[in-house]
Amino acid sequence: MKWFTLGVISSAALAIGLATTATAVESVRFQSLRGGPTVELSSVVELSEVQIAEAAVGQFVTVEQDHPTTGTAQVVMANGQRYLVFDEAFGTATGPDVEVILYRGASVPVSIAEADYVTIAPLQSFDGAQRYLIPADLNLDSFAAVGIWCRQFNVTFGYAPLSSGSSGSDPGSAVLSGGKLHYP
Repeated sequence: MKWFTLGVISSAALAIGLATTATAVESVRFQSLRGGPTVELSSVVELSEVQIAEAAVGQFVTVEQDHPTTGTAQVVMANGQRYLVFDEAFGTATGPDVEVILYRGASVPVSIAEADYVTIAPLQSFDGAQRYLIPADLNLDSFAAVGIWCRQFNVTFGYAPLSSGSSGSDPGSAVLSGGKLHYP
């Protein structure tokens, strides 16, 4: 029973996925491989270490704004899904209708053409750690930067050019701990 409980807890941490904060609230269903009852866990789970794979990383730079765009953007794989993750140092200017985009070029101009980007999601917050699910059918090889862009005025606040891998480490061996990636 001890190993089953440990296995369920470990599986719960992996099933929840990548988290940029120390805790997550999730409802996860498990069924024993031996045909036992289905167990549903709905609680706050401490995510101290989750094995992930980093696909790309970049530092945000500001595009002609008074308020700087700062922090790091990372494309990571967790539980077979791709996420765009901003670290706790992320910050940008405030504005209406601000979106997270992927841009085809490595440098994003102030104003962009519709054919040159794809919207990932509305920006969740103007500062702090956050993550966005990248659609499974999106070919990331077609994009070279993450942008923070105001749709209403067609103004880019900042962008992070993405480079593959993880500064010489094995890109498949990163560990998320304390909201940051660490390499063995």
